[in-house]
Amino acid sequence: MRKHNGMRPQDIVVLLKIVLLGKKEWQYQDLVRSLYISGAEINASLNRSKAAGLIDYNRKRVNKLALLEFLEHGMQYVFPVEAGSLSKGIPTAHSHPGMKKNIISESMYVWPDLKGNEFGQSIDPLYENQVKAAHEDPLLYEVLAIVDILRAGKNREVKIGLLQLKKILRSEPSPKHN
Repeated sequence: MRKHNGMRPQDIVVLLKIVLLGKKEWQYQDLVRSLYISGAEINASLNRSKAAGLIDYNRKRVNKLALLEFLEHGMQYVFPVEAGSLSKGIPTAHSHPGMKKNIISESMYVWPDLKGNEFGQSIDPLYENQVKAAHEDPLLYEVLAIVDILRAGKNREVKIGLLQLKKILRSEPSPKHN
């Protein structure tokens, strides 16, 4: 096995997708298709996560407690956000439609996307094809927007985001979730 040189941003997305799949059986190709990440990169991602103790020996079951701990305490340091220029895109962080009812803010954050219908300060997604994957999976989109709260939010926003994230990750996804 290769030397572990640290987590990459897409590793978080891969782990979250696996958690959202719940007990549903999945293959590498399912992750490749739904996340728009190559098979080689999925394999490398799972190996990094295994070395970090975030996934089991068989690389099928995520250690949810360790993942939540990393998300809560590490995201802002390991994958910080620098809000960019105004851009057209889809809302993220506290601007996500599911979070707007819990967090009131005048600022708008978006992932740049020509298909988006909002204007706001741009936040780079964790990986290049994240917006494509989010368009196809509303629950993954919501979870990744909450992760952006952890990366960019203030204390109160982070606390609210963490509560919501814990609710989602501890519940069993519906059988319909892809």
